[in-house]
Amino acid sequence: MLKNIIHENLSPSINKPKLLDQLRAIIRTKHYSLRTEESYIQWIKRFIIFHNKRHPNEMSQVEINQFLSHLAVKNKGGHWFQNDLRLKKSVQYGSL
Repeated sequence: MLKNIIHENLSPSINKPKLLDQLRAIIRTKHYSLRTEESYIQWIKRFIIFHNKRHPNEMSQVEINQFLSHLAVKNKGGHWFQNDLRLKKSVQYGSL
């Protein structure tokens, strides 16, 4: 769902708010906690920076898998990382 929202509704435009502002608005309409919002935004920023600041509309499942693989290798699959990985997958696959 979030992936569809990003690709359909969060395309770059002069009149639209910036990507992260749009994501914040979506998260707030779902009444998530501020801490959850901050966490999601941080992960999305890391994903964008990892891919040299490309817009998510320019990326596909391949880039998502690359990012997750990088995190798995970097963090060596620690317990806290596995919990965060579940969060990232929920964001990617639309259960945000």
